[in-house]
Amino acid sequence: MLYLYVRTDTVACMRDQVPPTGPAERRLSTKETAELLGVKPETVYAYVSRGQLGSRREPGGRGSTFDAAEVEALARRNRRESSAPAGSGAELSVRTRLTLIEGDRYYFRGVDATELAARHSFEEVAEWLWTGRLRPGAAFTAPEESVAVARRAVEALPEHASPTDRLRVAVIAAAAADPLRFDLSEDAVLGTARVLIPTLVDALPPAPLGRRERRGPLAHRLWARLTGHPADDASLRVLDTALALLVDHDLAASTLAVRVAASARAHAYAAVSAGLGVIEGPLHGAAGGLAHRLILEVLDRGAAGPVIADELREGRRIPGLGHRLYTGEDPRARALFALLEGLPHAAPALAAARDIEATAARSTPLHANVDLALAVFTASSGMPSTASETVFAVARTAGWIAHALEEYGERPLRMRPSGRYVGQRPPQPLPE
Repeated sequence: MLYLYVRTDTVACMRDQVPPTGPAERRLSTKETAELLGVKPETVYAYVSRGQLGSRREPGGRGSTFDAAEVEALARRNRRESSAPAGSGAELSVRTRLTLIEGDRYYFRGVDATELAARHSFEEVAEWLWTGRLRPGAAFTAPEESVAVARRAVEALPEHASPTDRLRVAVIAAAAADPLRFDLSEDAVLGTARVLIPTLVDALPPAPLGRRERRGPLAHRLWARLTGHPADDASLRVLDTALALLVDHDLAASTLAVRVAASARAHAYAAVSAGLGVIEGPLHGAAGGLAHRLILEVLDRGAAGPVIADELREGRRIPGLGHRLYTGEDPRARALFALLEGLPHAAPALAAARDIEATAARSTPLHANVDLALAVFTASSGMPSTASETVFAVARTAGWIAHALEEYGERPLRMRPSGRYVGQRPPQPLPE
């Protein structure tokens, strides 16, 4: 069996520093380093920017040089990751500087993610995850041509198409309209991200009675695609915070799919499309919709007890409860519940969620996760049960882009585990 885990590299970035060296130190040029690692020269500098390789400029020299021993160590590490045989018990380590989950808290580039989301907009949090720099007042806008192409493709779908169907089609249409999509340089991918995310939102049809906004913060424009209810500042803040909280969350299944695509050097649109293909399952992006329907049923029947009993009788797990990465309450849920308590119209759904959690705890002490908190918000805001899937997908697109950027800096095709064949041994006779 091949085990997969994420290890966050804590080595500080050493771009063009000049440490004291001994006379025996051997230095390599960029070309020599690229050849030894089996990558392009630009990938060498991606290693440097991510702190995986140190470099320095020699006095009077034009290019950077690299410590041969450090380069050789990185090459050995890359070879180990690619050659671990299936069933050997070896672990494939995926280095990431993006998200750390530890002690029932999670961090974006070392900063508490819930505190970051409380103080900054979704766009600002996305920029932090992508670049490690804050851009106060960051705003994402898409050119009309990109939106028009994506919108026409989305409008051609049948009315019963799911939000993920619409988003996948919008991504494909936007990709087809971008002749520069195969440029995988960091600046080009960041440009794609800043255009793709608003394109996804602006291509979605407005909700009944909703207005199709094209200006303002992304959360404001998304609101009109999710509900026809008038927007108030407190509700918009909840939506914006939810987007920021959901940007990334370790190596989730959809994120792994994105990194596999990026490892094969698929362009950013294709990598995002791979992630969208995974989140549609009930154990991932669609979980919030199940929790939404559960809350509505509790509100309809007046108590969680009979609803929970029916769920258990049918052999179903209770949606919105428990998370394998947290022993206590999901910190994302905790942050959203605190904001939801300030929305008077959310009080009934919030009480239903607490009733669900308390009733289920009589048997198993499971805490609320972010799906239950999102369900309180969507159910109390007149949104459909699929709204949380849309919120999740739009938010996580930013995280997928961040992981694709990291993977473009790694050796190509390293996400290639070997299969462990358990079928009949050859030679077998040809079938009749």
